[in-house]
Amino acid sequence: MSNDTFDADGITLEQVREYVWEIPQEGDMRVPARVLASEALLEEIKEDKTLEQITNTTHLPGITTNAICMPDGHQGYGFPVGGVGALDAENGCISPGAVGYDINCGVRMMRTNLTYDELKGQEAELVDSLFANIPSGLGGGGVVEAGVDTVDEILARGVDWALENGHAVEDDLLHCEDEGMREGAKPEKVSQKAKDRGKNQIGSLGSGNHFLEVQRVTDIFDPEVGEAFGLEEDQIVVLIHCGSRGLGHQTCNDYLRKIEQQHQGLLDQLPDKELAAAPAGSQLAEDYYGAMNAAINFAWVNRQLIMHRTRQVFERVFDRSWESMEMDLLYDVAHNIAKKEMHEVDGEERELYVHRKGATRAFPAGHPEVPKAYRDVGQPVIIPGSMGAGNYVLRGGENSMDLTFGSTAHGAGRLMSRTQAKNEFWGGDVQDELEEQEQIYVKAQSGATVAEEAPGVYKDVDEVVRVSDELGIGDKVARTFPVCNIKG
Repeated sequence: MSNDTFDADGITLEQVREYVWEIPQEGDMRVPARVLASEALLEEIKEDKTLEQITNTTHLPGITTNAICMPDGHQGYGFPVGGVGALDAENGCISPGAVGYDINCGVRMMRTNLTYDELKGQEAELVDSLFANIPSGLGGGGVVEAGVDTVDEILARGVDWALENGHAVEDDLLHCEDEGMREGAKPEKVSQKAKDRGKNQIGSLGSGNHFLEVQRVTDIFDPEVGEAFGLEEDQIVVLIHCGSRGLGHQTCNDYLRKIEQQHQGLLDQLPDKELAAAPAGSQLAEDYYGAMNAAINFAWVNRQLIMHRTRQVFERVFDRSWESMEMDLLYDVAHNIAKKEMHEVDGEERELYVHRKGATRAFPAGHPEVPKAYRDVGQPVIIPGSMGAGNYVLRGGENSMDLTFGSTAHGAGRLMSRTQAKNEFWGGDVQDELEEQEQIYVKAQSGATVAEEAPGVYKDVDEVVRVSDELGIGDKVARTFPVCNIKG
């Protein structure tokens, strides 16, 4: 292997510059594919079908510049997790597979003025109370049970509905991507089956890699931006990671089936049926975009209700109001989404469907879509690691618009499948080790979930974030470390 190429079992990547590798355009590829990674991360990325999948995405009509794989990339459904594809909104397409089943899976971080010392000794009570009060796991059960009219309102209005119904304060909306409401949401384009699946799950974590974690801030890398984000060392913060539950999953499923029926011609041109896409301007593309935006609103309300319930739990455990503990939203950001955005391509501004699947929007300082509170410093980016590795808060980097359509990684990225994880780890042992060695208290619906999410299942989040920081797409601001964690 020479210094400027990397051979990944038959796929040769050429180094464009440090941490930027390209799979050259050939055959039916419309653009090259790029992987943003160190050689250490490439060694892991090449182990599954990620490189094949990111190459396949370059066949999508209207794809511009490059298909991009983030440093946390791993094999997904058709489109790799950690993938970014910007497709022309006029003559390209929109792909439900490139958004994923969990529409607007994302993360939300809430600050507090509590210090780690003030919380110590109450971890067990806190984790038990959170687990008892925040619905989790596969089935139904949410913070609110809703009728169909309510579900429609949530789909149309997002966090604005939560504000009106006493589950949010004005400040929450100001610290959420799109102020917690996607324009262009069309509840009528979400099927009755999807609404039925969602109506009992509003305010619930679900299962898999979703969690609520109480954390302490261990490092501040950029004091000025840290101050703008309201973060300081030893502070307690809360991270919530979940999405649109059964409603989003059903919506993705519904539109994949419709595409198979109506756009077989486009499907036949693609190397992988799981990339199923609807041509821009078609009725189906418009319908899916409206349904997806509605599911995005649903997910924001879901995380908002979990946060509201978390505030109530903290009030009981610490015997004071959440306002006096300054439990304010730092930011909420989506990482499974396709958005119409304006970007410069070949010197001209174009409207694109920017698909981010397991990738986080990372707009730099000064970008008009960054909330006013953070416009001077750049958009907050929240990157969860694993239960034993800690998490990062970044800010959108100066190079993100040029390199990645304003995106960076979304987490550590899996190394091992869930099945393999369950064969290698025993949930009870993982729980015991985390508590004994790291003072991390974990509570879950089943040992299997803990095994599937064991720290050893993930890539090195420090390395993923280092690459993002070195490339200037997402700059390090702070690091946090788990204190208690609940999962489905």
